[in-house]
Amino acid sequence: MSGLRLFHTNGGVREAVPRLAEVEADVQGFVEAHMEALLGVRFLASEYGTGPVHGGRIDSLGLDENGAPVIVEYKRATDAGVINQGLFYLAWLMDHRAEFGHLVRDRLGTTAASQILWSAPRLICVAGDFTRYDVHAVREHRRSIDLVRYRYFGADLFGLETVASVTGPAVTTGVRRRAARPSAVRGRGRALVELAGAVDEVLLGLGEGVTRVQRKQYAAYQRLRNFACLCPPQRTKLLVYLKADPKGVELVPGFTRDVTGLGHHGTGDLEVQLRSESDVERAAELFRLSHAAA
Repeated sequence: MSGLRLFHTNGGVREAVPRLAEVEADVQGFVEAHMEALLGVRFLASEYGTGPVHGGRIDSLGLDENGAPVIVEYKRATDAGVINQGLFYLAWLMDHRAEFGHLVRDRLGTTAASQILWSAPRLICVAGDFTRYDVHAVREHRRSIDLVRYRYFGADLFGLETVASVTGPAVTTGVRRRAARPSAVRGRGRALVELAGAVDEVLLGLGEGVTRVQRKQYAAYQRLRNFACLCPPQRTKLLVYLKADPKGVELVPGFTRDVTGLGHHGTGDLEVQLRSESDVERAAELFRLSHAAA
């Protein structure tokens, strides 16, 4: 279980008494309004109809930081049906890829639509709580599913806590130490291949629930959101992009760089340049800082 992350809803904090929402729609409305900050997912549609034959409405549709389709389902409290309901919609989505692609194109543009990562669709269930049976159930499915508990604290704070995170077959989980190294670095110089393997092991080993999603341009390491992206090696170095705030880091020329607003593969505003094992050791605290921020 990951740590609780708190988000301001409307300003100053007056009290911090945990509570559930009055109605499910309150949770859905808040998450949809702040979906990228909360979940690392770009919002696409709310209450998306699945047609007269299927006869359902998907609570929220989105596209995550790596281009993977995302379904988000909400429940005010504990509801044993949320997982099966979400999987029902996920199956519909995989059978209607063209329709989803049109939605992405209309909302986010042709580039985003051409880069949809269909090998790693995700279901995120946001609810007041989950049972141990829910946690067991998601582990029996070959899909990427996140169970996320929410709480309001007083009038001004909204908290999210990952209860369980299970990855599909196309995604590598942090349980597998020394997992296969990112395919993008194979065939490069031996030293950089070994360095990439060391970085991969460190990032996957930062805690339970860390997963790696492989794209052609980078490997993304995520909890609920990306916290690091490892790019294929350049001639003499590896580049890792982190979600750590560059303004809170002492930047070192040739090692760390603020790339806020600059185009690059992957996500994150702090660039870390790695040329040796000692650089990986130097970067370890930055990796942990970014992991905690996610």
